[in-house]
Amino acid sequence: MNCSHVSRVFPLGLVIVLALIGCQGRQQYEIRETSGDGGVRVQPGAVASYAEVVDRVTPAVVTIRSERRVRAPRQFPFFFPFFGPSNERSPGNQTPFEVQRGLGSGVIVSSDGLCLTNHHVVDGAEQIRIELKDGRTFDAKLVGSDPPSDLAVLRLDAKDLPVLTLGNSDAMRVGDVVLAVGNPLGVGQTVTSGIISAKGRSTGLSDGSFEDFLQTDAAINRGNSGGALVNTRGELVGINSQILSPTGGFIGIGFAIPINMARNVMEQLVKTGHVRRGRIGVAIQPLTSDLAQGLGVKDRKGVVVSSVESKGPADRAGLRAGDVITAINGEAVEDPNSLRNRIASTQPGTEISVTYVREGKESQTKIKLGEFDEKAAANRQPQGEGGGSEDSGAKLGISVQPLTPALARQLGIENVQNGLVITDIDPAGPAADAGLSPGDVIVQVNRKPVRSVEDIRSALGQSREGPVLLLINRKGQNLFVTVRLAPKR
Repeated sequence: MNCSHVSRVFPLGLVIVLALIGCQGRQQYEIRETSGDGGVRVQPGAVASYAEVVDRVTPAVVTIRSERRVRAPRQFPFFFPFFGPSNERSPGNQTPFEVQRGLGSGVIVSSDGLCLTNHHVVDGAEQIRIELKDGRTFDAKLVGSDPPSDLAVLRLDAKDLPVLTLGNSDAMRVGDVVLAVGNPLGVGQTVTSGIISAKGRSTGLSDGSFEDFLQTDAAINRGNSGGALVNTRGELVGINSQILSPTGGFIGIGFAIPINMARNVMEQLVKTGHVRRGRIGVAIQPLTSDLAQGLGVKDRKGVVVSSVESKGPADRAGLRAGDVITAINGEAVEDPNSLRNRIASTQPGTEISVTYVREGKESQTKIKLGEFDEKAAANRQPQGEGGGSEDSGAKLGISVQPLTPALARQLGIENVQNGLVITDIDPAGPAADAGLSPGDVIVQVNRKPVRSVEDIRSALGQSREGPVLLLINRKGQNLFVTVRLAPKR
């Protein structure tokens, strides 16, 4: 078709349907009249080629090769690390060691040599080499690395490098087309295409779980880690990071760190060498329909506070276990992951407004954020609320005994003084159906603290219609659970 010639059809003089095949046969468009004023809107249709986007993008995507020396294992003589060992021995004492070689990808984001990649690509590396598409290689220095987000920033000693423009990952929609660029399995730079399959995903694999992944079906494999996820305008919208696979190969579920999160982390690493994150000192969980009913919340919106750290920011502001956080600074809270990331992306010391629901009544409080400490968080136990095995009755299908200091130490629970430990459970009973198991400590039943079997029976006797709301402590972590009792006969 001649690009300067367009055929038109005017059914009833209202709707214009026009097929235009772009110059050079690269794109197909559909044009429709959107109003009665004669205006038309061009809507992209099938794309015949992404070659122009790829030409702009690929020079800024690099291959990263890293090396580190580790002691060779003695007890497993046939064990080899994933990247392959070196049969070298260290000089002097002849202690055997292996050279572990890692392969990943990265993205140049500034012409003076800043490069984004994953923390796990360069973790522990003693030497880092970067290879550009044009064949040039550079030694790279680690500017900073952030395990909680699995991001790292490198610097090349070079100028006038090709770069990728940072896009806006928040503007990406499920269904938008994306391209993944990297060096999978060491075969060389490769481009794959797909769509954004989901947003706001959390896999729980990154250290610290500050995750807000873009999920994509663009093929990602080993070696793609740290590479680029770009939109059809050639803008960087994500850093490829993980795949979900029972075999280790790509099955259509990949995850990329959104560039808006990566930009914040990168700026802090470049400026100070580390990342500061806010925290409020609570454990949270999703608000299910049963939990909403048990907590007296009309709308299933927000997240449930399952425990509050003693003397932490939220505790000082008056939040309690069982409160439902519905908004931060007036913006609705959708799920635990989005709340966690919103707080973490705010600088410590910032005062925020928290809207919450307690026993059906909405309230607000101000919280001055503390600072997230990665090492302390690994050891921190949340604050809890609240002779022989005894049967609590057939309603729950469990046997319990009072929590003693010795039993608490045995269960690894430090901050719960009162409660009832589940010692046995009926596998066909309501408690088992709800996911309870021996070793769980029941702290509350329907918001009432329990210290004896009679407390459980009393709380159950006062239960309104609907599921029973339990606050349990499992291995030091508080959790709300709803149990649906068998109907009375």
